[in-house]
Amino acid sequence: MSFFFGIVIGIACGIAVVVVFARLANLRSKSRCDLATTVAAFARMTVQDSRKILPPQFYPSWVVFSQQQKLSYMNGCLTWLNSHLRKIWPYVDEAASELIRSNVEPILEQYRPVILSALKFSKLTLGTVAPQFTGVSILEGEAGEVSMELEMQWDGNPNIVLDIKTRVGVGLPVQVKNIGFTGVFRLIFKPMVEEFPCFGAVCYSLREKKNLDFKLKVVGGDITALPGISDAIEETILDAIEDSITWPVRKIVPIIPGDYSDLELKPVGTLEVKLVQARDLTNKDLIGKSDPYAVLFVRPIRDRMKTSKTINNELNPIWNEHFEFIVEDASTQHLTVRIFDDEGVQASELIGCAQVRLKDLEPGKVKDVWLKLVKDLDVQRDKKYRGEVRLELLYCPFGMESVFTNPFRPNLLTSLEKVLKADGTEADDIKKSHSLKKRDIIVRGVLSVTVISAENLPVVDLIGKADPYVELTMKKSNTKHRTRVVNNSLNPIWNQTFDFVVEDGLHDMLILDVWDHDTFGKDKIGRCIFTLTRVILEGEFRDNFPLEGAKSGSLNLHLKWSPQPIFRDT
Repeated sequence: MSFFFGIVIGIACGIAVVVVFARLANLRSKSRCDLATTVAAFARMTVQDSRKILPPQFYPSWVVFSQQQKLSYMNGCLTWLNSHLRKIWPYVDEAASELIRSNVEPILEQYRPVILSALKFSKLTLGTVAPQFTGVSILEGEAGEVSMELEMQWDGNPNIVLDIKTRVGVGLPVQVKNIGFTGVFRLIFKPMVEEFPCFGAVCYSLREKKNLDFKLKVVGGDITALPGISDAIEETILDAIEDSITWPVRKIVPIIPGDYSDLELKPVGTLEVKLVQARDLTNKDLIGKSDPYAVLFVRPIRDRMKTSKTINNELNPIWNEHFEFIVEDASTQHLTVRIFDDEGVQASELIGCAQVRLKDLEPGKVKDVWLKLVKDLDVQRDKKYRGEVRLELLYCPFGMESVFTNPFRPNLLTSLEKVLKADGTEADDIKKSHSLKKRDIIVRGVLSVTVISAENLPVVDLIGKADPYVELTMKKSNTKHRTRVVNNSLNPIWNQTFDFVVEDGLHDMLILDVWDHDTFGKDKIGRCIFTLTRVILEGEFRDNFPLEGAKSGSLNLHLKWSPQPIFRDT
């Protein structure tokens, strides 16, 4: 990918110089206008007034651009850029090929799979087809910077051969063929300075990878004859691209000597994710039911992706598993979840996938969401219902510990710190837990559940309405309580409170099943499933919850948490 960067940066720098000069000129113009505010007549002047006063030859054309002028200017730039790029492409090919060899080989070596002992280039030329720039836009960035995006398309005919050696000593010359790439590069020119070229450094990143296709072929053979080699090489290439230059990762090119460490990628927070459950999953098995598991990630890199346990023979699995992700840019990143059917020794089959934009999360507040699964996140042509997955999300920006608490991190547990203040050693351990070791946080306490009432329950009796009652179960301990039966009612009122001693609140669940009581048995009406994250975080709340598996109906509940924390080293 490095050959894209030299082209992109060179062209973008030219555009950036023009944009920067225009912005500096606008700043100087604004400064003059500010000084003129002392004169009322000048303060009331408009652009139209200035056009009337100043002769055309003295009126700077950059002061006002209409939208049509901007589009015409950008299209003209693209035409000019593509025309000249085709002319100089043979020289770019020679220089870029050598640049790729020296810069990309170390990256491939870093991500080289364990089944290979070497992964290098034996041949490398980019062919005769030059990339084409198909779009350019200037973005509204922060003060003191200019940001732009360049869209590039390349359907090349390169001659790229990888010299691969396996652990058993077998050498494989693998050709990379039929490369097709479409993507958007983001460039940030920052900081703005007074000396030419008016910016200190350029940050570049692959903002969006719309398409990246390539084929691998063993020279003189078929790569599919060696199981696992093709997939391993493809994953290596994609991981290297994702972790090295895909947004929010950015590469910094200093233009003027200086310290630009503040421009480097830095984590801005953590995302706590509870994979709670799924329902109505599509059955992928001919005999029995699917064996679903989930893969979750913010960045699709192998060592940063999280995998849940497999729930066998179940289309309505309950996981209640917790995962943590590092967030680098909450405004653009998203959480992706993919649900697979475990096929044992065979490749797992995708059931469906879903995404959540992190910018839709309120920092410090738990968001409980049901997401519909789709076949493909990019092209959603398949409207088939594939089921839903339930997630519990908590985004915690760094530096906001005093504003809200994170129950999954001990040094953010304000209420727990209060309990442990009597013991300075334990308090110090809490503060050092991030740097010293990962800790299992065991939150012990008492959960009080008041089942207030139900509303709009469905009719389940042939004669009459229903005779509902609620059965409460704490999942880990299998502790159960039940309310009294309210006869012949679709809107029963119970107002009964039950206490549960909970040994591990962050990893336990409360299940409430609503039943219809019959003389010779019982019929299930619906259920509610809760993690304890919200009640631990808020301490106490009251809410109305719809019943799962019922045509209608909801439960009115009041939950209260009384904590007793314990920390266990792992």
